[in-house]
Amino acid sequence: MMNELHRKKLMDCFEEGQHGVVFVKGAGLMHRYGTDFEFPFRQESQFLYLTGVQEPDYAMLIDLRSGEYHLFAPVRDVQYAVWHGKVSTMEEIQRRYEPDFLHAADRVGEVIGEIGPDRIYVLDEEQAAWLREQGVRGGVSATGEGTGAGAGTGTHGRFETTALVDALTDCRLIKTEDEIDKLREAARVNNIAHREVMKALRPGMCEYELKAVFEYHQQKHGLMQPAYSGIHAGGVNSAILHYTDNNAPIRDGELYLIDAGYEFDGYASDVTRTYPAAARFTARQQQVYEAVLEAMERAISGAVPGAKMEDLHLAAARAIMEGLADADVVRGDVDDMMEKNVFALFFPHGLGHFLGLDTHDVGGYPKGVDRIDRPGIRFLRARRDLQPGMVVTIEPGCYFIPALLKPALEDKEQRAFLNASLLQEMMEFGGVRIEDNLVITEDGHENLTDVPKTVADIEKLRKVAI
Repeated sequence: MMNELHRKKLMDCFEEGQHGVVFVKGAGLMHRYGTDFEFPFRQESQFLYLTGVQEPDYAMLIDLRSGEYHLFAPVRDVQYAVWHGKVSTMEEIQRRYEPDFLHAADRVGEVIGEIGPDRIYVLDEEQAAWLREQGVRGGVSATGEGTGAGAGTGTHGRFETTALVDALTDCRLIKTEDEIDKLREAARVNNIAHREVMKALRPGMCEYELKAVFEYHQQKHGLMQPAYSGIHAGGVNSAILHYTDNNAPIRDGELYLIDAGYEFDGYASDVTRTYPAAARFTARQQQVYEAVLEAMERAISGAVPGAKMEDLHLAAARAIMEGLADADVVRGDVDDMMEKNVFALFFPHGLGHFLGLDTHDVGGYPKGVDRIDRPGIRFLRARRDLQPGMVVTIEPGCYFIPALLKPALEDKEQRAFLNASLLQEMMEFGGVRIEDNLVITEDGHENLTDVPKTVADIEKLRKVAI
């Protein structure tokens, strides 16, 4: 089983033979405040990684000395069956998940007491507090050191709250082939859904109509869980980086930006495309679009083992500035513009992030590596040398955001690089972002995304709609 391999990877992160346990509590159901309305269930990612369990109210434990895997299942009563359907027997749960030992969830404290570990590795203090409620005692601090009365000498050992998260981050950073297969399937369906939206868009449609088209094709192909709140942004809304209202009409002559993906078995897809509501790009739209496309192509070509994400980010930023200079949006020497951080006015977010069980997956910043204190690039979500098995997004963008451009036009140093009259006209332009998902391989990368992105390919598909 894939999750058995994940547990083995985790155990390899800890000192062999130590008398400790790893404990992770899965997610429970969440309700709208003050009501019994249940939000769609999504398992906590660390728990899902280790167990594959996609049901609420479970917990798990690994005995680091013996290597034994304990799973704790909720005990459901008759009323649960009445409202939610058939309750699995313990025998069925055992066959489904294959733990070494299966227990009722109310036996967590008892089982930990029987093992008698010196240390209990948990995700955070909240999970340590839950264990205390089950009768498990021990001190805890944010640094993982025991504190308080009986710290380090509690009957059931000392809680540690940092080592487990660090270990799981290292495990999840490099994907197994089974994980990559799940990411491929999420990408395959996402490619279909994005193409269908590209064919469906017509001037006058509302953003939520295209969201509905996207969700229909995801669910038609068996994917039920959005990986994140999708962005369906027309016109000026496409310059709002995390726009989620998705309720405005898309007018002829405007651009439409879709940033959306679903999960397959917990593994995410995250793709962005930008294209015209009309059948063709306008000349100005094409200039901006091709600047972003060139940025993407440079970054993707450099996405190989050993590459640094910050270097790819700056290469993409330079391509955008060169394209804007060719379009007379900015003026002057591109080297000077890069040095003065003018690129951050148009490309104010990071180039990409890791992708996996979470859309913004774990591991972006190793210990001792800080964010770069520089406009734009400070929002880069990953600063690691790329390695085979990592899965990353590449998503350069160029936006005309009044909140950034208006102050820049008042700033003497930045104004010198800006075509003020043209930028005043382009305040209503919106933005362009293009995003693909890459698996880093031994000799380069595999691009999981197959959705039209050249001007010619987009316009060819758009003619089907118009």
